[in-house]
Amino acid sequence: MQTTIKSPISFGGKGLHSGAPATVTIRPASVHHGIWFSRTDVTEGDHLIPARWDAVNRSPLCTKLENASGLSVSTVEHLMAALAGCGIHNALIEIDGPEVPILDGSAVPFVRGFMQRGIRSLSEPVMAFEVLKTVTVTEGDATATLSPSDTLRIDFEIDFVDAAIGNQKKSLVMNNGSFARELCDSRTFCRQADVDAMQANGLALGGNSGENAVVFDGDRVVSPGGLRHADEPVRHKMLDALGDLALAGAPLLGHYTGHRAGHSLTNKLLRKLFATPGAVRLVECNPFMARRLPGYGLVWDEIPQVA
Repeated sequence: MQTTIKSPISFGGKGLHSGAPATVTIRPASVHHGIWFSRTDVTEGDHLIPARWDAVNRSPLCTKLENASGLSVSTVEHLMAALAGCGIHNALIEIDGPEVPILDGSAVPFVRGFMQRGIRSLSEPVMAFEVLKTVTVTEGDATATLSPSDTLRIDFEIDFVDAAIGNQKKSLVMNNGSFARELCDSRTFCRQADVDAMQANGLALGGNSGENAVVFDGDRVVSPGGLRHADEPVRHKMLDALGDLALAGAPLLGHYTGHRAGHSLTNKLLRKLFATPGAVRLVECNPFMARRLPGYGLVWDEIPQVA
């Protein structure tokens, strides 16, 4: 069945790129509502922004949503991943600024918050998008593919010259609590040279390697405390991919493969999926199908206690 959160929950902090403080409040919503953002700091015009692939204003550094009036909210991917990973299909997300707080750089604070509040089943079956044809997009040496599968599976590979990152691969089926258990505590990461360049250009103003990101410099992990997982970078890339795929507008039944892919490429993949005749269909999930969706089988004791 479709779900929503049992009661509202708020998270406060600063945006990774803007450095601006913001509070985001996730509220319960009714069946077929889907996920929407509401800019509560805006008093005139359309303040609602759909969490959907066709509202993405593509950016290489984060996922930014924008409505027809030009109102936007950015860095939504970790929150979207947490909603998808917890199997929450309907919610209204109120935010009093232009960027979702980065918190600790992962999705685990959101996941733990949602599970503490509880998830409520609603009265209608969940709908899902079933991938029927393989679609692929490429930009330079990066590729992303969606192919048919009876569940959501994510395969990802990254390859960095930095010895502390190097080549990493991981594959996961995204049900039975695997997102919460394997991915949700993995933090955003970057190289020290990139941090310096971004901050010189007015970006990553809220970044703090000791609080909300992992920073690498050659063969060193600069961030105090080191890594949460030896392969934390590829795990975070998979977290991002789940969040970006959640913008399909309903859970996906498909096999996502990313090689050096990022936010922009995953959105380009969704655009191609929905533009390709016969590549995808919306289906009503019976109980057997619902057990294969992200969020099914999530157990509180398996959620990392790091946030």
